[in-house]
Amino acid sequence: MAAVSPTDASPQRRAVADVVAALASDARRGLSGGAVEERLRRHGRNELPAPPPVPAWRRFLAQFADVLTILLLVATVVSFVAWWIERETPLPYETLTIVAIVLLNGVLGFVQESRAEQAVAALRAMTAPTARVLRDGRQELVPTAGLVPGDVLLLEEGDTVPADARVLEAIALRVAEAALTGESTPVSKDSAPLAVEAGIGDRTNMVFSGTAIASGRGRAVVTATGPSTELGRIAGSLQETEEVATPLQRELDRVGKQLGVAVVAIALAISATILVLEELRSLTDLVDVLLLAVSLAVAAVPEGLTAITTIVLSLGTQRMAARHVIVRKLSAVETLGSTTTICSDKTGTLTRNEMTVRAVVTASGAVELSGTGYDPTGEVRRDGAPVEDPALLEEVEKTLGAGRLASNATLVEQDGRFTIQGDPTEGALLVAARKVGLAAEELEARYPRVGEVPFSSDRKMMSTAHADAEQERVLVFAKGAPDILLARCTQERVGQGTRALGEERRAELSRAVDRLAASALRTLGVAYRTLGRDAVTGELTDEVEQELVFLGVVGMIDPPRPEARASVAQAQGAGVRPVMITGDHPITAAAISAELGIAASGARALTGAELQRMDDEALREAVRDVSVYARVSAEHKLRIVRALRANGEIIAMTGDGVNDAPALKAADIGVAMGITGTDVAKGAADMILTDDNFASIVAAVEEGRSIFANIQRFLRYLLSSNIGEVLVMLLGVLLAGVVGLAPEEGSAVVVPLLATQILWINLLTDSGPALALGVEPPDRDVMLEPPRDPRSRVIDARTWLDLILVGVVMAAGTLAVMDLALPGGLLGGGASAPGQGLRRAQTLAFTTLVLFQLFNAFNARFVARSAFHRAFANRWLWLAVAISAGLQVAVVHAPFLQRPFRTVALDAKDWLLCVAVASSVLWVMEAKKAVVRLAARSGAGRLPRTRPA
Repeated sequence: MAAVSPTDASPQRRAVADVVAALASDARRGLSGGAVEERLRRHGRNELPAPPPVPAWRRFLAQFADVLTILLLVATVVSFVAWWIERETPLPYETLTIVAIVLLNGVLGFVQESRAEQAVAALRAMTAPTARVLRDGRQELVPTAGLVPGDVLLLEEGDTVPADARVLEAIALRVAEAALTGESTPVSKDSAPLAVEAGIGDRTNMVFSGTAIASGRGRAVVTATGPSTELGRIAGSLQETEEVATPLQRELDRVGKQLGVAVVAIALAISATILVLEELRSLTDLVDVLLLAVSLAVAAVPEGLTAITTIVLSLGTQRMAARHVIVRKLSAVETLGSTTTICSDKTGTLTRNEMTVRAVVTASGAVELSGTGYDPTGEVRRDGAPVEDPALLEEVEKTLGAGRLASNATLVEQDGRFTIQGDPTEGALLVAARKVGLAAEELEARYPRVGEVPFSSDRKMMSTAHADAEQERVLVFAKGAPDILLARCTQERVGQGTRALGEERRAELSRAVDRLAASALRTLGVAYRTLGRDAVTGELTDEVEQELVFLGVVGMIDPPRPEARASVAQAQGAGVRPVMITGDHPITAAAISAELGIAASGARALTGAELQRMDDEALREAVRDVSVYARVSAEHKLRIVRALRANGEIIAMTGDGVNDAPALKAADIGVAMGITGTDVAKGAADMILTDDNFASIVAAVEEGRSIFANIQRFLRYLLSSNIGEVLVMLLGVLLAGVVGLAPEEGSAVVVPLLATQILWINLLTDSGPALALGVEPPDRDVMLEPPRDPRSRVIDARTWLDLILVGVVMAAGTLAVMDLALPGGLLGGGASAPGQGLRRAQTLAFTTLVLFQLFNAFNARFVARSAFHRAFANRWLWLAVAISAGLQVAVVHAPFLQRPFRTVALDAKDWLLCVAVASSVLWVMEAKKAVVRLAARSGAGRLPRTRPA
């Protein structure tokens, strides 16, 4: 094979045929599958070099880089030195235990971070870009990373150019190259070779990786991929952009830091209190105080909040991917729960995107076409009977033939099933032409295309020019919005002749369009113009779209998706207002919206022309009530978004075209279409729908609410548990004499829990149960709640009161159990075995606090609902709690763990006491929740809108 290297010089100076031959490609068929594989091995993937990954050992060591962990390790070194000097025990058990727990915490953090990175990498893989190419004579959609030199690209408006390529064919092709050259206006492209060498900005027959097709379409053969592209040469040394924290992650980081400052202050206060109240007798006593303070700070500061949040968000996006929603930005997941309005396109999103021509109106009357979908089987009828009028048949054939020639779609049959490659509207015209006996091959053979004025959402029409192989003339065929097209027509086709198009006839045609629209049919006008043989010599411009002859109006239907009405109702039940924005006729838009339940029958549809006449203040008032917009352009979409946002709405906006990008960026959540969407729209969006379905947007809102509720769940659990730990230590030191807590003989320091025990509690509770709460299955009632106020805190004042209540219950219960085990306290505990009094009391307190936190995991599932609601829905939580409880049993009863943790075996009565007291946190919060529910039912209040029920 004679394929050339992608770095071969000057493809822009060579003729198209020479470049294709040098690359051993075929301009009409593209490469074969075998050639692609061989070139992929030779040239590598079409990707820029990625920065070298951080080695696993460095990421593991990074787990110990925070200040508190370093302080704890320093304290353990001091502890080891003290043991070495005094040698009170055979081994430095405390030092070894703390080091082991710190290492386990490091492993846990490393695993969590790795899972988060894997989830984000999976997210990137789901949003990997694709390109349309010709391979083995067939159009294929392939990942851009799999492109090789010699691939033939099919480029259309909105595509991002995936590799450097030589233009083979250009139809009004203009490329935005600002990203590469800084040129602010799009550059026109053609296939002619350049006479002299030129800089990148002047290579008018080349398209470059990373630029975007601004308008038109074309074909190009890939000449360079990956680092060999112009972009690759410039950006070869660039690294991956750093992940930006989401607003929620930043808020949690702020909460964590504030809580950390408070905990460190409390730890220092506890240490100072011990130093003041106790008489330290040895270096070991001083080290114990230091270890206690640092351990408490390490355990109570929720440094894992951001990591767990990232995992929960990323796992949530994977669930959303299973429901046809690809999330490009994690911040969109947070915003979904606050969405109040969904602005959706009609075609393909609320409808099936399977256009079928149902009616054609011409000068001699109206006809119906039978058949549905893309199967080209059907016939022309008038009032239910075959059409006999030859003039009417002539007009219908001319209308559908012109519509077919002014289209770029193709009909594909595979295994007896017909599908469309290209625009569904153009596909409907192609199928309708087949139904009246007009074969695409025969039309294209007689009328080869010689020029094109592409469609744009601003012009709302497109035109193509065709040479007539049988007559010395060029025919221009145009199709577009009937009102736009009629304004450019001066005559109307009648049979085989024409007549002047007067005002009365224009009004009559407009009424016919309204009747079709009232039947929920999408309308499209078709016209033509005859030019001289040599009239089209260069690029076709819109100047030819004047003095047209009107052929007729085509009425087609794209039936609503069967699930759309239910999804609209579900969104409305969740306090989210669906809004339909379409380029269709206002009567069609109103009919479809009424059928779907978006607006009441007879409700007003605001048109683009009306919108254009409104100032911003008038539009702000209009958008409060209007739910249907018709005949709008991309500029109008942007104004609608801005007006809704100015009214305080949180907007999800759909879009698929290049011109939709500003509106997608301006919306709170931009939603691009995965099937019909352009690369530019996808690049501007926060989410991509893989099925272009409105129901998937509603599903995304449901998942977004569930993910945020899960984040609140594990936050309530972690923060309340940490508050409980801090209060146990603080009150235990301050009230030591009250609960009978006294130092053992030979020691001056006495605390409710030891440093190793505190770190163990942190290890048990901050891992499994917290993550399990983050994957709580979605609640069936989540879509019955109103949207979350985006200004609300993830942890609001009422939640903080709940967390403090839980912490107080934990502290009171833990110290009460300790009091019962010690003589001289308020509750007057009994005597223990010699030498085991304090150790038994600490073991009981230690175990009770662990069990408190495990009970609290169930309690944290809901704010107002009972913990027993769907009690077994989260099997991961039960598994995590069971494992944590089993590990605590091992720490209490396994001899090899008793010494480092200074525990003693407990009997059945002790365990029963611990379980009974620890369960009190569940019963206290159940009572509190019952009061909240009772108040909501009695009308004294309602469940907080910012928190899951």
